[in-house]
Amino acid sequence: MKRIFKNLNIVWNHFRKVGDEFWDELEEELIAGDISINTADMIISSLKVKACEEKITGIDSLKKVLKQEMLAILQTEESTVLTVSVTPPTVYIIVGVNGVGKTSAIAKIANMLKQQGKKVMLAAADTYRSAAVEQLGHFAKILGIDMVKHQRNADPGAVVFDCLESALAKEVDLVMIDTAGRMHTSFNLIQELKKIKKVVEKKLGRSPEEVLLTIDSTTGQNARNQAEIFSESMDVSGIILTKTDGASKGGIVLTIKNDLGIPVKITTKGEKIGDIEYFDQVGFVDSMVV
Repeated sequence: MKRIFKNLNIVWNHFRKVGDEFWDELEEELIAGDISINTADMIISSLKVKACEEKITGIDSLKKVLKQEMLAILQTEESTVLTVSVTPPTVYIIVGVNGVGKTSAIAKIANMLKQQGKKVMLAAADTYRSAAVEQLGHFAKILGIDMVKHQRNADPGAVVFDCLESALAKEVDLVMIDTAGRMHTSFNLIQELKKIKKVVEKKLGRSPEEVLLTIDSTTGQNARNQAEIFSESMDVSGIILTKTDGASKGGIVLTIKNDLGIPVKITTKGEKIGDIEYFDQVGFVDSMVV
């Protein structure tokens, strides 16, 4: 991942000792890197306490403490590895607004799990955009995996029901459900997503193992709003962070985890099907503070 706080080195180089002006400059840079005011203020307050307690005055020593604070936010008691059901099929519902790389992320996850020996099936539940179904079908063909689809504008819940029926019959290990990505403020979309989740619960007798929200890492503070609304309606279990090789500032990851408690589980970059990995918390922090 590219350096996130492009001006942070200016802050480090401008100051030789810690003081009021330094704290103000540092907080401004954190906010400029898409960390919310609330989260930035929490980080700065904690840093000030530790700097006082440990008598830290040097910038290099403070860098280490800043990394520790960021890592403490990102670390979670829950596993950042994707959950797998002991009773197949495991079900992942993938949500997110249009344009964030959701369908490509589904293909990359499907490929990653197929490489691990899993039998994967896709549900094309974004029935409002024929292009979305076509794109998902293209990936399914390339990967050599089954996909269940209906005609355009069909009931997404019916697509999911048929997909689960087929998955059970074919003893599939994993079902991934692509969903519509209309604006996250749309009441109808939220109700549609809730229905999809209920179909899974009724058919399998349990909730989906993961509800993964796809976030474009270049989106900025609006990503926090997306996460809040989707999580309220769908109980989002993790984030797929896309386009991490672009102009990402990345601080939104800290904001979403600190404010909403949702961890990043997967990151993607590039256009190749293998451009995916589990979220590396330590590497991410190292890229933030150079």
